[in-house]
Amino acid sequence: MDATFRQAVLVGIGAIPGAWLRLRVVNHLEPMVPRKHWGTLLVNLTAAFALGLVLGLQRSGRCVLSAGISPLILLIGVGFFGSLSTFSTFAVDVLNTLRDRRWGEALLLGAGSVMGGLLVAAAGYGLGLTDG
Repeated sequence: MDATFRQAVLVGIGAIPGAWLRLRVVNHLEPMVPRKHWGTLLVNLTAAFALGLVLGLQRSGRCVLSAGISPLILLIGVGFFGSLSTFSTFAVDVLNTLRDRRWGEALLLGAGSVMGGLLVAAAGYGLGLTDG
């Protein structure tokens, strides 16, 4: 089995539980929030924080992850957290909110996703770099 195929298998194995968890969380939150896209925002922010944390831990050398593209980065980072988050659903959610002329909600959702994602990814990364 060549290296590229092994990498693809690792990503796929990680993606299955990530996508399942996203579906479960979004569907669980649906009756509690006025619109389904708030559940998507939550999983996207969670995935951004967690991926930032994993990469910060890797960068700090305090994690079992090796330098470069390790199997665990492919499994957890690309596979699990990549499928837990969903850019396409975010884009369609913002588009639908704009089409419904809910301008403030669209701005909050778009800015919250992009800026919030950057902030929580940076927080996770910074936490991964700290010493204890």
